[in-house]
Amino acid sequence: MLDAALAVAAEALQLGELPIAAVVFAGDELIAKAYTQERALNRRLVHAELLALTDADHQLRWQKRDKLLRMATTLEPCLMCLGAAATLGVSAIYYGLESPGDGAAGIAATWQPATADLPGYKMPVMAGGINRAKCRELFQRFCETAPDNGIRRWAQTLAGPAAAS
Repeated sequence: MLDAALAVAAEALQLGELPIAAVVFAGDELIAKAYTQERALNRRLVHAELLALTDADHQLRWQKRDKLLRMATTLEPCLMCLGAAATLGVSAIYYGLESPGDGAAGIAATWQPATADLPGYKMPVMAGGINRAKCRELFQRFCETAPDNGIRRWAQTLAGPAAAS
């Protein structure tokens, strides 16, 4: 699954966007994919996960699902994207690179929302570090060409020491 997200992240990188991409699967079928589009859309709430989940939601609507929804993303999702995944009923999130400053995996591990009245709403199981080196390498490539600004400095924290020099 994460290989599909890595391919979308490589496309984003070619367009000058951060190499953050997400894919959503219903069973074994890829139903949505997206990359973060902050540069192209000049907006902040265009995270890869949120865009992919919104696309999946448009396709699925309220229909009964017989296949588990799963998401793979190159970067640990933030709290907003984790909440969107829980709302859509994603059962598992697989991510490549940890995001210590704003990742929400720790919250997912401990949060127990009261869901008795919300069928389908559940906190996804999260697994990280999948293809970590490949995800890190994409961030390193981003840092090589990105202008020196806040986004690049944040990306450098994910890319590791080699990107900071």
